Amino acid sequence: MAKTEFKVNGEDLLKKVKNLVKEGNVRRIIIKDDKGKKFIEIPVTVGVLGALAAPVFVAVGAIAAVATKFTIEVVKKSDGKKTKKRTTSKK
Repeated sequence: MAKTEFKVNGEDLLKKVKNLVKEGNVRRIIIKDDKGKKFIEIPVTVGVLGALAAPVFVAVGAIAAVATKFTIEVVKKSDGKKTKKRTTSKK
C-alpha cells in the first residue's frame, strides 16, 4: 500500500476528498490538522460510496470550518504489479 499526503486549505478540503473518493483506488483517507492531530479517518469502501457518502461529506465540510490548514493522508491500494526476480543459470 502506498501513502501520499496533500496539504490543503479548509476551503479546498471537501473538494479534494470528493476527488480522491472518485479515483477509486483509495483505501483510506485520514484528515489531520497542521499539528498532526487526526480529525477523521475514512475507510473508503463500497459502503461509503453508497448511502453513507453524504454524512461523511457533511462531516468533512464541518471539519473544514474548524481550521484553515489540513493534511490529507491517502492510503492507496497497491497496483497489483509485482516485480519478478530475474535469475540466470550458468551452463
